[in-house]
Amino acid sequence: MFYAESDWPAAKSEYEQLESEFKLIDQLLSMRASAGLTQEQVADKMQTKKSNVSRLETGSTNPSWSTLLKYADACGFELSLRSHKV
Repeated sequence: MFYAESDWPAAKSEYEQLESEFKLIDQLLSMRASAGLTQEQVADKMQTKKSNVSRLETGSTNPSWSTLLKYADACGFELSLRSHKV
């Protein structure tokens, strides 16, 4: 998608909103890769279906904090929430 120069602030804002989602997805994929697990194995540990793990990893769902904790635990990680002033 191309934006006119006058639309750059809107495009930048849209990208910044998505950037945190991309970072989360990247972190999820890194955890699973580090654990050496397949989506199927993570799903088994979470007691869910592989399709749910796939949706989580592609960003096509809005997961709850509980789901993220289960995913991290299945991969052998612990999640924490950190805030910072922008």
